[in-house]
Amino acid sequence: MANWAILSGIEGNLAAYEAVLDDIKRQRHPVTDLYILGDLVGLRGDSEAVVRRVQSPRSGEPVPQVCTGWWEEQCFSLHGIRGLPDAPELVERYGLGATKDLWEAVSRQTVLWLADLDFGFHELDCLLIHGSTVSYSDRLTPETPPIQLCDRLIRADANTLFCGRSGLAFEGWVEPGALRSTVTTLDQTAQPQEQGKSPRRVVGVGNVGRQAGKAAYVLYNPGTDKVSFRQVQGSVAKGFGASKGLSHR
Repeated sequence: MANWAILSGIEGNLAAYEAVLDDIKRQRHPVTDLYILGDLVGLRGDSEAVVRRVQSPRSGEPVPQVCTGWWEEQCFSLHGIRGLPDAPELVERYGLGATKDLWEAVSRQTVLWLADLDFGFHELDCLLIHGSTVSYSDRLTPETPPIQLCDRLIRADANTLFCGRSGLAFEGWVEPGALRSTVTTLDQTAQPQEQGKSPRRVVGVGNVGRQAGKAAYVLYNPGTDKVSFRQVQGSVAKGFGASKGLSHR
């Protein structure tokens, strides 16, 4: 049975990305689909080398399907392609000097290539996206309130939402068995509406490029609906978010 490999947050760390590719090749069941949920580029490492590697998969490797993430959006802002000018989110988080560093780290040609990427992917009953359909910066975590997770799943029209914005590896189930809404018409007639009762799931896929000693990603089997969290040794920076299990009832 074939698997999907889902990862996010390479952030210019080519060695960590290569470590993930090597681990993919060692899997007992072949990986036929490779999804990268944004943040190919970043302030550290060699973003240009990572983009070239993603653009040119080797023989026998799955062709990466890539969507945009937070760092890509900062590039678009800096280059005036879309969003607010001068990357205010980048300045607020990393300081004014980060604009110069990112400008030098990612070429205009690469930014134009990144601008053609998808916002996310809807495959089978899954949404694969950096943040959520609300925005690329929507940070879903194990501490996100269940009602908010449910909102993101309903917006996505998905039973499983894979996301990478938080950098955390986690699996959260939402079981909206008691969730219902009421619509009140102009004549004050209340109309209760039952919401779907099927359990839905949010999966944080971890982060490849900035974790301390380990690069994390997810294997997903669409036939069995099983998620497997993987960690591989790689040359990575500090900032690891440990894997967590989560169940919202």
